[in-house]
Order: sequence, then structure tokens, then C-alpha cells
Amino acid sequence: MTVILRPNESQDMLLKRFRKKVAKSGILSTVRRKRWFISKSELRRIQKKKAIRRLKRRQRKMAWQRGEG
Repeated sequence: MTVILRPNESQDMLLKRFRKKVAKSGILSTVRRKRWFISKSELRRIQKKKAIRRLKRRQRKMAWQRGEG
């Protein structure tokens, strides 16, 4: 991943652009995810857990918007 210094651009702005580009590409999240081996069964368990949390969060949000919470 490369960023080229633009005319009259500070080092801080260059670094900010680089970080944004890296974050948008998802490189760091991929590296963090692949840092350790996770078996398929463990991966399914984690994904199911995340889905349940997501659904609960969505239900709480909907209840709050309806004025139930």
C-alpha cells in the first residue's frame, strides 16, 4: 500500500491518508483475524455468537424507537 506525498502536504496529513487507506482496505482486521489458527467449528461458534449479539442489539434498538424501552 502506497501513498504519494502531494505538493504542500504535511507529513501528518500524509500519515492520516495512509491510515485511512489501510483502514478502508481491511488489511489490519485480516491480519488480526489470521494471527492464530481458528478451526472451522470454532469459527462457526464465534459467528453464531456475533449474530445473536447483533440480533439482540437490533431488537433493543427497535424497542427503544417504538418507545418500549
